Amino acid sequence: MPANSKIEQLRKDYSAHTLEMEEVSPNPVEQFQVWFEEALNAEVPEPNAMTLSTATTNGVPSARIVLLKGVTDGSFLFYTNYNSRKGQELLANPRAALTFLWHELQRQVRIEGRVEVLPAEASTRYFQSRPKGSQIGAWASPQSTQIESREVLEEKVKQLEEDYRSADVLPRPEHWGGYRVIPHRIEFWQGRSSRLHDRIEYTLSEDGNWSLARLAP
Repeated sequence: MPANSKIEQLRKDYSAHTLEMEEVSPNPVEQFQVWFEEALNAEVPEPNAMTLSTATTNGVPSARIVLLKGVTDGSFLFYTNYNSRKGQELLANPRAALTFLWHELQRQVRIEGRVEVLPAEASTRYFQSRPKGSQIGAWASPQSTQIESREVLEEKVKQLEEDYRSADVLPRPEHWGGYRVIPHRIEFWQGRSSRLHDRIEYTLSEDGNWSLARLAP
């Protein structure tokens, strides 16, 4: 069977859960936390893995998987290299979309919002809570830029390990830190049979209140 034909035949019917308007929280961040806790309890692998989508000022998109590192004051937190492609795109166009897929629960969450850089002290606090190897990696990697070889990267790591051999933590690089995504739209998707999925969308109004609507699948 040709490869495309095999792809066309891939399908799974969803029937694990339902999603009803009268059952969800009026606040989407609270609803996200309910679903996230259920993903943890279901032992979904890396439930904080999310697709971060950014775009240039002229609308060229890019996406990658990063890790959610907190939900605070109604916003979603992650950390990265400010000089990376995503960092440069967020500097020029501070808007992003986040997508979570918890396949074991047949669920997806889509979040759209504006992005702000976290205060330096918050970024430093988180950076120095990471494993020492991850701190060294942040210093060693000029993320998203071309490098001559992996050996160049590994040599940089060895040098940093020697330089900070007696240190418990490293200083935070100025080029590394956190962002918060402040949502204005969040959609909860629950897989249902025959592709008639449940979709509930929350939209933030100008008065700061959330409105809910059911979307066609």
